[in-house]
Amino acid sequence: MAESAKEELFQLIRRLGGYLSVKMSNFFSISLQNLDSRSVGAVAGLAVAILFTWRLLRSPNGSQRRQRKRQGTAPSSSGVDTHSNTTLVPSGVCATSEDSRAQNVVDEFFQPVKPTLGQIVRQKLSEGRKVTCRLLGVILEESSPEELQKQATVRSSVLEVLLEITKFCDLYLMESVLDDESERRVLVALEDAGVFTSGGLVKDKVLFCSTENGRTSFVRQLEPDWHIDTNHEIISQLARFIKYQLHVSPIRPERTAANVLSTSSLEQFFGCI
Repeated sequence: MAESAKEELFQLIRRLGGYLSVKMSNFFSISLQNLDSRSVGAVAGLAVAILFTWRLLRSPNGSQRRQRKRQGTAPSSSGVDTHSNTTLVPSGVCATSEDSRAQNVVDEFFQPVKPTLGQIVRQKLSEGRKVTCRLLGVILEESSPEELQKQATVRSSVLEVLLEITKFCDLYLMESVLDDESERRVLVALEDAGVFTSGGLVKDKVLFCSTENGRTSFVRQLEPDWHIDTNHEIISQLARFIKYQLHVSPIRPERTAANVLSTSSLEQFFGCI
């Protein structure tokens, strides 16, 4: 009986090995830097799945052996063959069934895992560590300094992306305003939206200037990996100096340079809508 169990385990490992050899090349093509706790847990899950699959495949055979043993030792008063009602299953059918079960375990493990928003942010930003971004039209609902003299409203749809960026990048927000009251409104709106609670962004990294040229100077001084803006002229001026830029515009503009990408909104760029 022990020899039979060993043989079953050997056959299961052999079958799993065949399927794993096909799957592993694709699985390990994923960069190690993208592995997280979910991936490590999945590897542990595979080991558990192999163990339980072996026990599952072993269980029916063990039951059949015990049943045959009981039938063989039980007294027969009628003289009728005790095995006459036993259903004989061809060994080829059993092997096919076990192959199918083993393949199902492997296929289920190697189902593609949807990347998290954090992984998408890092991939889209090409692992960039410093990002500058204007507020109007990107983070705020308002699109002009004149509107900020009345109100400042953070776009709810962009919050999740914004917070993820602050986890991985040194983020600076900037805008040109017409008065000190506009600055206060913007900071209050950001604070009420919870932007400063994550620890990745502080008020000192929200910069204000009086002109559009002032924002260009901020970006040049900070030398970010990415700059995000809605002003086509600023995007064009900075194309020579900034590694990557994202032009946010409701109308897809003509591409000005190879390092300039365009999107209708920040959250759309990261696939959130």
